[in-house]
Amino acid sequence: MELQHFGLRHPPLGKESTELWDDGMLARLHERFQWLLQSPGVGLLTGEAGVGKTAALRALTTKLNPHRHQVIYHAETDFGRLDLYRCLAQSLGLAPSYRRALLWREIKAHIHHLADAKQLLPVWILDEAQNLPPDFFRDFPAFLNFAFDSRDLMTVWLVGHPVLAQTLERAPYAALAGRIQVRVHLTPVFERERFARLIEHGFKRAGCTQTLLSDSGLEILRQASKGLPRHAARILRTAMRLAVPRGLNHLPDDLLQLAIEELR
Repeated sequence: MELQHFGLRHPPLGKESTELWDDGMLARLHERFQWLLQSPGVGLLTGEAGVGKTAALRALTTKLNPHRHQVIYHAETDFGRLDLYRCLAQSLGLAPSYRRALLWREIKAHIHHLADAKQLLPVWILDEAQNLPPDFFRDFPAFLNFAFDSRDLMTVWLVGHPVLAQTLERAPYAALAGRIQVRVHLTPVFERERFARLIEHGFKRAGCTQTLLSDSGLEILRQASKGLPRHAARILRTAMRLAVPRGLNHLPDDLLQLAIEELR
């Protein structure tokens, strides 16, 4: 109802947006993402919740040729390591074994087949990777050892909160840290001018043809969202919902404050 009221195609900064705002930060991720397609290995992507890590990777993977890359996305990472490998096997189209040794052999043989017979590269994205069990971090380097460690046959992205990078610096996980070829950290868009451009882009891509926020309202939104796109999107949509029964065609400052209170 609020979208029709404001004449929008989708919520500003919402998941439906197909064009993410970028002033250079995502371009760096795109470059590193391409590196790991050309030279497969492990990438680490960190950032606060709501900064846009998953949205950025989703935008990058949708452009991949499915005949060259098989994207496997898992966000359910708070399980045992055997469950994780079984999920990988199922995503690869295998009937997973219950014994880890046999499961590993079956998965790795299949990945060999994909590389040699189909020239297909699996791209495994493990979201919320800060929740992965410690034993997964310890033995994952061994899993990535193909052909006497002479070949790299899959690309893996570990995606999570900043604490993930700190975890991987611990001595027990040195083998995995040593395999990380690319590290990218996304930061909130908290600078005033950058945040204003982010919000302007969000409204424009949603089909907005008018100004809904005052300068003071924009500052309220910036402070409340802490520069995190997801948080800003939630506040804006809540404010628009509150505006509909009031018959408002803009989002006054007091309405933004009310939306912020409702979301606390």
